[in-house]
Amino acid sequence: MVEETKFEHLKIEWPTAVNEKGEVIREGTIDGNYAVISINRPDRLNALTEQTVSEISRALRGMETDPNIRAVVLRGVKEFTKKPAFSAGADLSAAFSPGLKPNIPMHMSIAMRIRHRDYDEIEQFSKPLIAAVDGFALGGGCELVLCCDIVIASDRALFGVPEINRGILPANGGVTRMAARIGVNRALRMAMFGEHFDAKTMLDWGLVSWVAPAGEEFEKLVHEKANWFGEAATTSLFIIKKCVKFGTRYEQLGLITEQLGFGVNSASGDVSEGILSFNRKVKCPVCLGKGKMEDGSKCPNCGGRRKVKDTPHFKGF
Repeated sequence: MVEETKFEHLKIEWPTAVNEKGEVIREGTIDGNYAVISINRPDRLNALTEQTVSEISRALRGMETDPNIRAVVLRGVKEFTKKPAFSAGADLSAAFSPGLKPNIPMHMSIAMRIRHRDYDEIEQFSKPLIAAVDGFALGGGCELVLCCDIVIASDRALFGVPEINRGILPANGGVTRMAARIGVNRALRMAMFGEHFDAKTMLDWGLVSWVAPAGEEFEKLVHEKANWFGEAATTSLFIIKKCVKFGTRYEQLGLITEQLGFGVNSASGDVSEGILSFNRKVKCPVCLGKGKMEDGSKCPNCGGRRKVKDTPHFKGF
């Protein structure tokens, strides 16, 4: 069980887990069907080591088959000691894997292959993955954001791949994935000049999905979007994610993926529930089925019809 695994660099918050009999088998702290993975190295601005990225990958691997987790939020810990940070990038003081020597070019290619293995697995996680960015998302931290599906940023978030200032390059996918998300010209500017960009700019450029004021409004927005995923049609989201993130790389393959995905999705219970709910009517929750308000006026929600269309109640896979 992933919850039994000890992670030195992560803090994980779980939703309550219930078995098929409705019995609670895990007391969670999250109000919803999603989990939160927080990078927990605040003294280092959540800088990434090989261990940190590997732990994120392993945590997601365990959550992939947990039916009580239908989305995941990836973030830095809320309790920062210096400055707020999603992750300020790679920890340049950390050692490489045993046996790899920095002065041997082939060894450095292998080191990057090891890091790519984890970044690729994070990107290919089957469920919705939200990056909640408050503060710095630089270098490897920004590359981690690029592996996520939805990016929610606070108004004090800063994005960038400043590796050029250290004589290196953003080789954890920071060039390739960035170009796919914001376009070639903007990706070249970011990588070649090493500039930092605020959340509003990244919203305009298409990397960020929403921006909110830091603090309560940001936390509320993150919960709202993660909880929406937690109540949505799991199989449909799975196929949409694969089509958009991977099918768009080769258009014809993407179209075939849509066709096959539609067939796979048709077997999901979420489909029958969604169609049935479209035609299903329930008692109006505003007037409680009376059609009128207490002052005798017509109910503004149902228009006096007493019933309204039901919303689907998706159960996930």
